[in-house]
Amino acid sequence: MKKIYKLSSIALCLALSASLVSACGSNSSSNQSSAANSANSDVKKEGFPIVDKPLTLSMMSQDAGLADWNDMPVMKEMEKLTGIKFTYQLTPIDSFATKKNLVFASGDLPDVFFAADLKPAEQVTYGSQGVLIPLEKYIDEGYAPNLKKIFDEHPEIRQSFTTPDGHMYALPFIDLAAVWYRGPMWYNGKFLKALNMTEPKTTDELYTYLKRVKEEDPNGNGKKDEIPLSSVKLDDLRMYFLGFWGMYSETIYVDNDGKVHYSPADEAYKEYLTFLNKLWNEDLLDHETFSQTNDQKKAKGKNNQIALFSDYYPYFTLGEEPSEDNPLMTPVSSDIAGTPVYGKHPGISSNGTFAITSKDPNPEATMRWIDYLYSYDGATLFGQGPENLLWKYTNKDAHEKEWLPVPGGKDREDYRGTITPNYGILTPGVASSELSKGLRSDFDEWIDKENQEKLVPIGRSPFPNVYLTNDEQTEASALLSDLDTYVKQMEAKFVTGQEPLSNWNKYTDQLKKMGVDRYIELYQAAYDNSKK
Repeated sequence: MKKIYKLSSIALCLALSASLVSACGSNSSSNQSSAANSANSDVKKEGFPIVDKPLTLSMMSQDAGLADWNDMPVMKEMEKLTGIKFTYQLTPIDSFATKKNLVFASGDLPDVFFAADLKPAEQVTYGSQGVLIPLEKYIDEGYAPNLKKIFDEHPEIRQSFTTPDGHMYALPFIDLAAVWYRGPMWYNGKFLKALNMTEPKTTDELYTYLKRVKEEDPNGNGKKDEIPLSSVKLDDLRMYFLGFWGMYSETIYVDNDGKVHYSPADEAYKEYLTFLNKLWNEDLLDHETFSQTNDQKKAKGKNNQIALFSDYYPYFTLGEEPSEDNPLMTPVSSDIAGTPVYGKHPGISSNGTFAITSKDPNPEATMRWIDYLYSYDGATLFGQGPENLLWKYTNKDAHEKEWLPVPGGKDREDYRGTITPNYGILTPGVASSELSKGLRSDFDEWIDKENQEKLVPIGRSPFPNVYLTNDEQTEASALLSDLDTYVKQMEAKFVTGQEPLSNWNKYTDQLKKMGVDRYIELYQAAYDNSKK
């Protein structure tokens, strides 16, 4: 069941993990080649192939490094279908941001950036400089009918990726059905059963549960080795826990009245710190939280020591097969009215996944190529590979599919990473439940049920994708960098007691000195402008 589930999740979400291989060759030669091959090729607005003569373009991206993109069946199928061939400039994920900055600085550009994680500041900066070209023209002129349909049905998505100068320089990954954008919290079901407890509903009940875990040996080994709550630097639980006190972002969020907040400056944030400090003082929060790695945390889970933890799925930490035995944590309420809340997935990527540069000799053809990924057929191809490799239709008209045996008995998800670049990176495209008809396991259905019952009713999108001007973005980025560093340092000190919570006012005064009010002001103005 585990192998089946891993692919069905990716098939539904279309994008989950990542890495990249080293850069391959100069894009200047590929630009010359593409221009020489077919800079003036006619482009069809409908049907395939897209161009009447073969077209070669260069693409910069990141990838998981499982296979040569030139040999991937998905990319071969795309070339056969569209008449467009790509040469690839690939970089490992952990160094991609640095490589991307070097490429922008050098001016030695590819024709397109794919899965490029283009930040709002990069879109504004390089768009206004003419390095990235505006895309809305090609969408509105009929070169992207699939995207146009999505934007017409969901104008808020188009608005969210339109910069202050009125242009769209990058395209998003779209998933309107998504609930999570990071791993939620899970209970160890064996512990709940051993203690004969139902899920806590309030912070007080949560404290009582964690206390009982510490004192009553729910793993039954005769040792007090249980860890009620474990984390890695609080990064994996912070978002979930903030919602217990009404905050749904680690940085900025907008309330029902349209007022922008910076969570670590809210009075409610003090209550969050107070609760974690209480857990720390009573050894209910893992004292290795600020020093351990994720693998070390998972080792404790596999040893059946952890009662409450964060992961994408519970079996990742507990080392079990997927099952319904370990419930998704129901966010708990505090004394603050309107709690709990949950910071849900906004439905679109917060950063641009695809852009066309000024070096591209045929942006019309390029737009037709990328638009295919926003169709059902294109999303299926990039998410699951060509038919008859990993899957086949059982009813094509109804879009119903079934899995096929994996060649050589390999792990399905690992094999998928060799047939499509849509593995381990956030790629452009669209996700919908239509893509996974017939492919979903019982565990998939259970996860959906847990989400619908526990998270969807209290879900709030933290903050819309808004853009600042170049100068404002530079200022905001500098402010956030300093604020984030200070906040993380103080969070650890407050939680562990190195800094007494009686110094809260001193902390907030320092935030003001560091420009938190100006940071909020910048995003309040951007939010207000986005609503006009």
